[in-house]
Parts: sequence; C-alpha cells; structure tokens
Amino acid sequence: MLFCFGLGYSAQHYVKDFGHAQGRIAGTVRNPDHAAQLSRMGFGGESVEALAFDGTASTPGIDALLAATDRLLVSVPPDEDGDPVLRHYGEALIAAPQLQSIVYLSTVGVYGDHGGAWVDEDTEPRPIAERSEARLAAERAWAALAGRAGKALAIFRLSGIYGPGRNALLQVASGSAKRILKPGQVFNRIHVADIAAAIAAAFARRAAGIFNVTDDEPTPPGVPIEFAAGLIGVPPPPEVPFADVAPTMGDMARSFYAECKRVRNAKIKDTLGVRLAYPTYREGLRALFAAGEGSAPSSAVRQPSGAPR
Repeated sequence: MLFCFGLGYSAQHYVKDFGHAQGRIAGTVRNPDHAAQLSRMGFGGESVEALAFDGTASTPGIDALLAATDRLLVSVPPDEDGDPVLRHYGEALIAAPQLQSIVYLSTVGVYGDHGGAWVDEDTEPRPIAERSEARLAAERAWAALAGRAGKALAIFRLSGIYGPGRNALLQVASGSAKRILKPGQVFNRIHVADIAAAIAAAFARRAAGIFNVTDDEPTPPGVPIEFAAGLIGVPPPPEVPFADVAPTMGDMARSFYAECKRVRNAKIKDTLGVRLAYPTYREGLRALFAAGEGSAPSSAVRQPSGAPR
C-alpha cells in the first residue's frame, strides 16, 4: 500500500505513471471537496482513497491507513510550527508495522547561494530563505524519525519542477513569460516524469539518504523561454533586467534570484539507477510541444492543479 501525504503535482504524476504497481493507494489533500472528488474519480486510471488534511488537526481514518502502509510519499511542506505530518502522525508512523520505505520531497533551496558553483549531496546546506530553513529543519526531523523507527528514508531535493500544464510553452502561449536577465544567474530544472521515475526507483531499492533530483544542465532563466518560443514559432519576449522587475516580484520569486548554484545529479544515476527521460529542458519541452502543450490559444491554456510538489 502507498500513502501520500500531499496528493499534489508530483505525487499525482507518480501515481499516474507507477500506481499500477501499488495494491492500494491513499493520500491527503487540503480541501474536503477535493478529497471527495479524487476518491470518486481517481486520476491516471488509478483508484485513490483521498482524505482531507490541512495540518491543523489530525483526520479520522489516517492512523488506520498508516498501519497498513508499506510505502510513504511525503510532499506536505512545513508550516510555522514545523512539519505538520510529524506533529500529528509521527508516533503512528513510528509504530506502523508494515512501513518500510519513505520518500520525502524537499528542495535544492536548502543549499542556499553558492555563487554559481556546483553543489552535490555532500555540500553543507546553508539556506537563506526562511522557507528553505524550514525545509532543512523538516528534513532533519524526518531523518530523526526514520532513525528512531528503523525505516528507510530517501530525501529528494528537487529543482524547479515543470511538466504537463506547468511549463515555459504555456507561459509563452499565454503571454505571461518573462525573460529576466541577471548576469551569471542559472537554475536547474526537473521534469515531473523524471521525479516519478526517481520515486519509483527509491521505493524499489528501499533507498536511504539525500538525493538531488535535477536535470543535467543548469541554464540562465531566459534560455528555456527562448527555446519554447522557437518551438511555438513566435518571437521570445524581450529581455528585462532583474533590477527593473525585482520590485514587482513577490518575496518568493525574488528569493529564487538571491540564490545561484549548479546542482549535480550523479547520485540518482549511480545509486538509484535513474536514467533521465528529459536530461535537459530541450528534451522536455520538445516532448510537451509534441503532446500539444503551447499550441492552444492563450485563453485555453491549462493551469497546474494540486499542491506545488
């Protein structure tokens, strides 16, 4: 049985691509109406038992499901009081008799700023954003629980996620794309299908440790936008200096540009045996364009659903 705390974007894609290997699938979303809809309709051809859990209180029925769970996927973010899953279900997870493997979805943001230098799983985290500090604290709390319970825990540090319904093609097609110019700035990315494959590999191997789940090629932020525009056959948006656009950004978007690093991914290949289907943005965007992404009128552009992870 698979239980997902947070049936968001990445978890749903994992269930869609690999749910057939699970005997039973259950998980949480924040909204009761959404939970009822998922339980009624499922997704990706898979049946799902969905419950509402917003982190403020425990939900009846989850403890019983955890007692039958052998694989746990966690994408619920920490809140101002710490990790809500551990707060409400830590003891139940420690006692879960069949739980063997946990995958926790975190972020490369925990590394902080390295001035464009390469980082790997041995690099000391030095987060600068408050949300990344909270993620690092959550990682350590999950590691403590796994050690206490004798469970295998794989911590996935994810780069910027893209995929169906959430990509540069749709941004260009909708007119919302911006080519922000900040000399020296680079980002890694990761296609959601490659996240799903890495989760499957971690569960299959009962993997333990920290893994960067990221693509092969960090690039300046405007490069995928240019490539997407070329696929669609439209001019890319003009470059905008970061200093000009920064005052209009939200705190989260601005904090992304305060960090610059190149993230290595050798460990998921060497330890988990993952072979990326989309090693760079080029393969990923070409496949999405071939599937029809970015070809619809801007008014019909689809928006992502579910939680950010």
